[in-house]
This record gives sequence, structure tokens and C-alpha cells, in this order.
Amino acid sequence: MRSRYQVHDAHAAYFVTSTVVAWLPVFTTAARCDLLAESLEYCREHKGLKIYAWVILDNHFHAILSGSCLPRILADFKRHTAQRVLEQLEKENAEWLLNQFQYFRAKHKVESTHQVWQEGSHPQEIADDEMMRQKLDYLHQNPVKRGLVTAAEHWRYSSAHEWCPGAIPVLWSDPWR
Repeated sequence: MRSRYQVHDAHAAYFVTSTVVAWLPVFTTAARCDLLAESLEYCREHKGLKIYAWVILDNHFHAILSGSCLPRILADFKRHTAQRVLEQLEKENAEWLLNQFQYFRAKHKVESTHQVWQEGSHPQEIADDEMMRQKLDYLHQNPVKRGLVTAAEHWRYSSAHEWCPGAIPVLWSDPWR
């Protein structure tokens, strides 16, 4: 792994991206998106994860996070959500996606028959307030740039609406600094 994509400071916030294998459109239903949101909340409550911002799109998610064991938390998060997604897809009889996850499984992943997430999360340390604003804007504007909504706060699976006065969030973001 290249050093620019490693967590060096356990107290710093990091911009992370996790992508579904082959960019498959998995998070297209509320039930599937809820799995990620609930798992983020679990990691906050039980693993010490700090969540500053987040967005879930059909084939990836972005977040700004920190935690004393961030790489371990992210690995556990991805392992858990992969299992839950596969269970949900089986429940929905989503054979096409299940077959795709089997087909795109990396050959060295012999302990499983499917692979949901691409390897890594490419953590980028947030160095200052300017970078934080840039990453927040990028993250929150992602659904707008894709033409899914006209305003960032209209995307349900994002922390953008949490920045609006009187909002009722899916997850509360932790304050920056």
C-alpha cells in the first residue's frame, strides 16, 4: 500500500472512500442503505468512531472519520456490511447481484465465495480547515453532481441535511475540532 493512503495520526480526521466491486449498483434501496447507516452508528457507539460527514451512493460511500483504530474499524465495518448486504440480497432474491459478487471476488479471497467491497478505503488525512471544507463540499455535492437531487440536503443518505437548522438527521455528525 502506498504511504499516502495510510493512517499515520490516530487523532486526525480522514476522508475515506469505499467502493463496491466493479462499481455495481448495490445501494439502490432504503433497506440496503440503512445497513450502512446503522453500521456507521454502531461503530460510533461501540468502537469509538467519530463521524464528521458521510454520504452513501449506489456503488460507493464517502466519509470523513476518525478513531484510535481507524483501519481496524473500517475493516470490521466493511466485513460486517458485506455480510449484511449479502443476507439482504438473498432475502430479496437479487440473484444477479449475488452472481456478480461471486464473479468479481478476488482470487486470493479464498475464505469467502463473494466480494462486496473493493480492497482499501484510501484514507486521506484532513490537514486543515480548508481541506475539511473542500472534502465536505465534495462529499455532500456528490449526489447533486450525479443529478440525483437538486440540493445536497435533499439526499437522505448524507450528512448534508444535518448542517441545516432544525434538521432531523439519520446520523448525527461529530463536530469538527
